[in-house]
Amino acid sequence: MAVAATSTACGASTPSANLPVSGEWSEVVAAAENEGRVHLYSTQHPDNLAKLKAAFEQRYPRITLEFTRGTDVEINPRVEAEHRTGRGTADVHMTSDPVWTATAAESGPYSVDPVGPSLRDPAYDREGSVRGGTFFLTSAAVFGLGWNTAALPGGLATPADLLDPALQGRIGVTNPSGFAAVVDQYRFFDRNWDPGFTEKLAAQRPRIYPSALGVAQALNSGEIVATPMVQPLVREQAAGAPVDWLLPDPAWGTPWYSHVLSAAPHPNAAQVLADFLVTREGQTALSEGYAAALPDINGAVARAQEVPFPDIATLTPDAVSRYQETWQGMFQR
Repeated sequence: MAVAATSTACGASTPSANLPVSGEWSEVVAAAENEGRVHLYSTQHPDNLAKLKAAFEQRYPRITLEFTRGTDVEINPRVEAEHRTGRGTADVHMTSDPVWTATAAESGPYSVDPVGPSLRDPAYDREGSVRGGTFFLTSAAVFGLGWNTAALPGGLATPADLLDPALQGRIGVTNPSGFAAVVDQYRFFDRNWDPGFTEKLAAQRPRIYPSALGVAQALNSGEIVATPMVQPLVREQAAGAPVDWLLPDPAWGTPWYSHVLSAAPHPNAAQVLADFLVTREGQTALSEGYAAALPDINGAVARAQEVPFPDIATLTPDAVSRYQETWQGMFQR
């Protein structure tokens, strides 16, 4: 997936003269409005990010929100490079890579403490939602079964239905290359659905896509008929696409954590955006088809705090690389 930005200034910015304010929250907001802009890096769905931009700018009309959308494989190295050089473009970073999140939260080089009042709201459950003091739970993706209703009018009831020989060559899956979270997803299948599910799925000779978004698009177009690896297709259904979805029990998910970057060129606006992400307005903008970090959010399909964080000890770079080789042996032979 190509990285898309709402800003025309895609290069790194010069070191900022803006300084973080340590006074009252009203002073932080005033300093943020003085900075006038804030930039978010995220792997969230571009529609949700566009809604976030609109909602944020309605709440803070003197601050322009720009965002760059890409995969973790594309964006996380940018964050590392901007920290290393001290020439930041992003102010806030939202990632769904559990290994990167856990490692960065433990070592702490990329982040500063979020100070917004919404992060202390009891409804947010700060104690159960913040890792390492700086990474705060923002959302979560929950994945399940999806199918094209024109091609498969009977739909799917359980993951085992995907193993029907009639679906051979007509299923879509995501390539786990470089994605620790997707490796965890395949392992989840074998732990929770069937000890041999992944191998049986490979025997169905599925089409392989670089991301879950690509799988959803292929399902909409009829290029594939079914998948075990798609997020709830609520926006596709709203647009009239011939698709349906089901969250099996249990369903796999991956949380999104955000953090305020220490290399942020707009440090006060970064704090204001971080705070806004966990307000009801921010959560409503971000949560269509996702799990929300606040209760009772319209459009959310689950609560983000209920999506377990994976065991990262089993997702080291070596382990992910070894799994990729195993996966290729099954799916690309």
